[in-house]
Amino acid sequence: MAVRRFEEGSIVQPGDDSVLDGFARRAVSLEGAEKTVYVAGSGPAVILMPEMPGISPDVVRLARWVRDAGFTVYMPSLFGVDGAYPTVELGDRIARRACISKEFRAFGGGETSPIAVWLRALARVAHEECGGPGVGAIGMCFTGNFALTMTLEPSVIAPVVNHPSLPLDNPAALELSPDDASAIKRRFERDDLQALAYRFEGDKWCTAQRFAAYRQLLGDRFDGRVIPAEYANPEPPPFFRDTVETPHSVVTAHFVDEEGHPTVQARDEILAYLRSRLLTS
Repeated sequence: MAVRRFEEGSIVQPGDDSVLDGFARRAVSLEGAEKTVYVAGSGPAVILMPEMPGISPDVVRLARWVRDAGFTVYMPSLFGVDGAYPTVELGDRIARRACISKEFRAFGGGETSPIAVWLRALARVAHEECGGPGVGAIGMCFTGNFALTMTLEPSVIAPVVNHPSLPLDNPAALELSPDDASAIKRRFERDDLQALAYRFEGDKWCTAQRFAAYRQLLGDRFDGRVIPAEYANPEPPPFFRDTVETPHSVVTAHFVDEEGHPTVQARDEILAYLRSRLLTS
């Protein structure tokens, strides 16, 4: 299989700006907070949110695929060191810091992370700048559910929910307040939306129970797809090997770049879904 093998000496060091070549670095102030957003491409907007522990080279690779499929990618920096495969120690510190941040609701369930307000504002700006029928949103891991929460912004019409891990302490719960859950359900029915979602079988961070909870909320409008665990990259970066410790990141850390591979098929299905929703006349 065409997998990446990682040794400590080959890990991209924090601050390697070359990883983000071709992306414009913008300081974006919205809802009283300023964040760095990396932008590239042309066409309708897609908000690509990083997985824990940040905008790694694998996340950037996904952003390039989305850009090359005919979209303008907006990639907000929400945590971590941009452009790096962090060491296990650094990745653990980043994860702990995010878990206690007021921007996120990492534990408990039944609440919506405050960062969703900022992300919805970013979607409005991106739609104004790029036009088209609407905006796509891709969340992964720590940000997985945010793609769904962003649909409370009318411009967001193509949510991709990849291996959502929050809340961390309740595998059957959703990171949504009851009011937001009801509003999202109404929005999906009113505007004929569908959420595309992926997870690996046996993922301890994104369980079958969590997908069942999404399906209970959205019914057939939740298209949750499961990939057998044996297809995950067996040599992911150190944080995923030693901290995540389970097949998890379908189109980034555990992706296998081999023609016909299930993770490649998942990547291609995501791009096709975005095209079908956003590249229409």
